[in-house]
Amino acid sequence: MSGLAEPVYQTIPVSTTSNSGGARPIYTPQERWRRDHTRWTMVQGILAPVQFLVFLVSLGLVLNYLRTGEGYRAAAISVVIKTLTLYTIMITGSVWEKAVFGRYLFAPSFFWEDVFSMLVLALHTAYLAALAAGTWAPNALMLLALAAYASYAINAAQFIYKLRRARLERPTAVPA
Repeated sequence: MSGLAEPVYQTIPVSTTSNSGGARPIYTPQERWRRDHTRWTMVQGILAPVQFLVFLVSLGLVLNYLRTGEGYRAAAISVVIKTLTLYTIMITGSVWEKAVFGRYLFAPSFFWEDVFSMLVLALHTAYLAALAAGTWAPNALMLLALAAYASYAINAAQFIYKLRRARLERPTAVPA
């Protein structure tokens, strides 16, 4: 947290439905305040586009290798870098989730995104393990990387959808 005292909120009855048609609001007023006042929100806001840029560059290198058979080393290194950025954003994202929701993973508002993130992590980690083992053919490794990247793209879309939904929601309480 930034060291600022959390404001006292006037309680307004909170419906279990949101402005977006039936789902629980993503943030309670207190969670929204914590989200807006933790430095981890900015960290996530910086890391997410950096990771996406790394993903795009690496995806291009992987596809180029699969198309031409050239550039394997660059493609393999790029997947390792992408995986390291994924680990970084997952760790800092867990810290963000703890700061906002009081738990490191599987807060109700982000439960399914976190579940799918586990698949994303598993596929990226499988790539690192297969690369380290040295028993997979380069094409097989690059196809595993593509599977990891497809899962990452789905997961990124989940988070973008949730971010958009959160922006459309009106706060359900006001500071007292």
